[in-house]
Amino acid sequence: MQVELRQQQQRVELFSEVTLKIRQSLQLKDILYTTVTEVQRILQADRVLIYHVLPDRTGRTISEAVLPAYPALMERDFPEEVFPEGYQQLYAQGRVRAIADVHDQKAGLADCLVEFVDQFDIKAKLIVPIVQTLNIHPQGNSPAKNHSKTYLWGLLIAHQCRGTRQWVEFELELMQQLADQISIALSQAQLLEHLEEVVEARTAELKEVNRTLQQEINVRMQTEVALRQSEEQLRLITNALPVLIAYVDDQQRYQFNNQAYEEWLGQSPVDIHGQHLQQVWGRDDYQQMQVHAEAALSGRSVTYENEIVLKDGSVRSVDVTYIPHRDSDQVVKGFFELTSDISDRKAIERMKDEFISVISHELRTPLTSLHSALKILATGRLGNLSTEGQQMLAIADESTERLVRLVNNVLDLQRIESGKVVMERQACNAANLITQAAEAMQAMAQQHGVTLVTQPEDLSIWADADYILQALTNLLSNAIKFSYPGGKVWLIVTPSERSSSSLPPPSSRLADAQGSPLSLSSSPVGEVVFRVRDEGQGIPVDQLERIFERFQQVDSSDSRKKGGTGLGLAICRKIIEQHNGRVWAESTSGSGSTFAFTLPALVDCQPRVEGSMGG
Repeated sequence: MQVELRQQQQRVELFSEVTLKIRQSLQLKDILYTTVTEVQRILQADRVLIYHVLPDRTGRTISEAVLPAYPALMERDFPEEVFPEGYQQLYAQGRVRAIADVHDQKAGLADCLVEFVDQFDIKAKLIVPIVQTLNIHPQGNSPAKNHSKTYLWGLLIAHQCRGTRQWVEFELELMQQLADQISIALSQAQLLEHLEEVVEARTAELKEVNRTLQQEINVRMQTEVALRQSEEQLRLITNALPVLIAYVDDQQRYQFNNQAYEEWLGQSPVDIHGQHLQQVWGRDDYQQMQVHAEAALSGRSVTYENEIVLKDGSVRSVDVTYIPHRDSDQVVKGFFELTSDISDRKAIERMKDEFISVISHELRTPLTSLHSALKILATGRLGNLSTEGQQMLAIADESTERLVRLVNNVLDLQRIESGKVVMERQACNAANLITQAAEAMQAMAQQHGVTLVTQPEDLSIWADADYILQALTNLLSNAIKFSYPGGKVWLIVTPSERSSSSLPPPSSRLADAQGSPLSLSSSPVGEVVFRVRDEGQGIPVDQLERIFERFQQVDSSDSRKKGGTGLGLAICRKIIEQHNGRVWAESTSGSGSTFAFTLPALVDCQPRVEGSMGG
């Protein structure tokens, strides 16, 4: 039961994470690329693509994430024979296909279609439709009622090329939910495009009114008719969306609201029209949003999170985005407002925090007591054990120690991510840090028959010494465990050869700094680079982008033998990000690995001093 709950929680967190990334972008191209990239990462598929069905019944791949070993399908046009009308009608009705083996006759694929997919090394495929609903409004005095029409916009497809694959229910559910998110994103993109067109059309019409007094009445009547039609069409679209959508002018007064305002706040669009933000939200809420509204009217796009009280008294967490609207002279005339309910994501985050709290109180204390008891038994104070008993005791002690490390690492990572850890940065000597790290890991190196080689330089950096030592010892521990007996591990610090604004090459880049600006009386000068290099088995190139994620290991079976928890590198990344640094890995399989990170430097570098510590 606990395993099922944990899997369900992980699935909810994955979908929430991908959905958040999709909603953070308003550019359709970015949304589609984020979707295929995240689906490929989560499903570990060889190729994930979005296929757009064109009006002439042909199609084209418009977004794709594919492993380098397989051919790309991006921008490739496909004839109607590949996707006949009969198939299109089935997918428009919501058909989902999970094909474990394209050559299996039970899959029901036509021979010509099997030949077509073979040329792209496709062995298994998962296909989910992306369906759009078009609201149709009758023209003129027609007695017909409003109705909607569903049509197939495209397909979200995952390919497995390395072999056949049995798709599981979670993968189908994830693909279907993300296809729904893409459909919402398409509607929002169309809405924003239409909003821009409406505002520009109205501005042009008002300029025409001012040209001559003689034409003022006629032009005004035409403008009012066009505006009513546009707003009716606009409301049909926006009223179907489960988000607050509005347009606010440069006086912070509402000029447009969708029906969701009445459903959420109990205030109709008619009542809100022309009212100031403070009149709608109240003084307390307005004080929180005022600074963001002023920033949007200054020309900056703004996104922030807030809590609002609905008409039934319930409190909801929301994500708010303000998009400035400029006229032809680039003067800001107002901004578009989009408010989405993120209460579910916030609830998931609270569940995660509560889960970590349970670990802290219910696991760490008994594990520590159990570990201490095993240590006492191992000393023989309570009696001697047989050889077999001592072996069993050693296994239990090693397993308990690993559990304690895992729990402590989970808690450390959670504390850093939650912002509860404050890095107390000050001027530190890089040479002293790598010397202390090498001394701390010397016993482990001797136990594994590995020689530690340090190359210190007398460089001054701005950092929290304790946390940088933790990052260095984590990297050294990994390098030692995955080195061969008799090998060497180098710990090196040098001034950066690149400027502080440059990044590692895309193929080896793992994380960028996202911390707040340094709090210094004088700005740092350049960067300092720490490197830990080993002569071990190396890391495959396709793993370099993943090993800094939680519980990601190149070889899980080998890592279990060596006592790894899968969290050490994730903790290193968080520590370096908190220091406004970058961390990455470089490796060639079979030729060792290098882990590197940067920190802000305070002074120019001094001559290098080389040394070694016997292992």
